[in-house]
Amino acid sequence: MNRGISTFLFAVAILFLAIIENRAQQTPAGYATDFTSVEYYTAPNQMRMKSRLSGAEAQPMEGGLLLIKQLKLEMFATNGQPQVVVNAPECVYDSANGTANSSGKLLLQNGDGKIRIEGEGFLWRQTDEFLTISNSVRTTIESDGKMTP
Repeated sequence: MNRGISTFLFAVAILFLAIIENRAQQTPAGYATDFTSVEYYTAPNQMRMKSRLSGAEAQPMEGGLLLIKQLKLEMFATNGQPQVVVNAPECVYDSANGTANSSGKLLLQNGDGKIRIEGEGFLWRQTDEFLTISNSVRTTIESDGKMTP
């Protein structure tokens, strides 16, 4: 195959993946709806999502930050099963440093929803998947009645 055609097809494939990866719908003022940012596992699980941060709205802020409304952060196991789902009314997302934070409320649930943690104020670091909940932390654990002491 001609080298020029191969280069062109490679560029088109990269552009296609970039369009699929960022599904946010931009408006003229830089405001976006249906914002999504996805991180994938490294090889050999590179086709599986590691985490997905999404929101109903994203508004640009100074310093390259985004104000995300109706945040939903999902973390997945390598088999695709959800491990953790975090919801918050809003947060500030720094894509360059892979962090999200807020002084507002947060609700975290494990994959089956039987463990819930609520709190106020959080910091999530994407690089090491570390979530810190700052204040008023409350944990609820549902029992199925089969547990023994």
